[in-house]
Amino acid sequence: MKTTRKIIEIDDELCDGCGQCVPSCAEGALQIVGGKARVVSENLCDGLGACMGECPNGALKIIEREADEFDEDAVEQYLETLHEKETEKPAMACGCPSQQIRSFTTDSACACLGDESVAAGAPKSALTHWPVQIRLIPPTAPFLKNADLLVLADCGAVAAADLHSRLLPGKVVMMGCPKFDDIEEYTARFREIFTKAAIHSVTVVSMEVPCCAGLAWVVKKAMEAANADIPLTEIIISGQGRIVSEKKS
Repeated sequence: MKTTRKIIEIDDELCDGCGQCVPSCAEGALQIVGGKARVVSENLCDGLGACMGECPNGALKIIEREADEFDEDAVEQYLETLHEKETEKPAMACGCPSQQIRSFTTDSACACLGDESVAAGAPKSALTHWPVQIRLIPPTAPFLKNADLLVLADCGAVAAADLHSRLLPGKVVMMGCPKFDDIEEYTARFREIFTKAAIHSVTVVSMEVPCCAGLAWVVKKAMEAANADIPLTEIIISGQGRIVSEKKS
C-alpha cells in the first residue's frame, strides 16, 4: 500500500559504490547493484537514515514522497532469507561477520592463520549475534525473540575485562552511548522490542559516570510505554570494571 512518508534517496552521481552504507542498514534495504547503492525494496526502508552518516560522499538523503509502507514482517522474512543464504555458504578460513543480521554459536569463531593466541586456547567469545549496536538492531531481529538482554554502555565493553565470562554468557547484547546517541530513538526502539519480542529479562550495565545514567532511564521508559513487566537488573561498574552497585527490580 502506498503512503506519503520518509524514505532514503540515493544520488547516483555522488555514489561511488563503496558500500559503506550497507552495514548500517539493519533492515538490509541497501545493497550494491551495478556498482551503485540501491534501495532493494521500498517496504524494507524505515526512512530513519541510520545509513546516511556512513556515506563519505553525501550521496544519501531522506526525502518525503509516496512509497510503499514500511513492513516489519517483510523485513524479518527478508533478513531470515539472507541468513539462510549466508549459512549455506562454505565457511571461510577467517573473515569478518556478515553485513547483515547474523546469529552464531559461541564456538564458531575461526582462528586466522598466524593467530597464536587463538591457537593457544585463548578465552572464547560469548557473543552470539551481529550487529550489537542499539541503533543497528531492528526490533524484528530473530535473535531478540525470548531473549535475556544485556544493555551495555559502549565504554563498559572496554572497562569490564571479564565481560565474556561474567556478563555476556546467555544474553543478547545491545550496546550504545546515551550521551552521544539519540535517546528518543533508543526509547522507541526498546519500546517496540518489549512489545513484540517477549523479552525474558534485561540487565543494564552502565559506567560510574553521570552521562551513563540515561541508559537505565531509557530502558525503564520503554518498558512503561510498552506496558511490559520485565525483570530488570541495573549494574554500575567503575572505570576498571569493578561492580560498584547492583540492583534488581
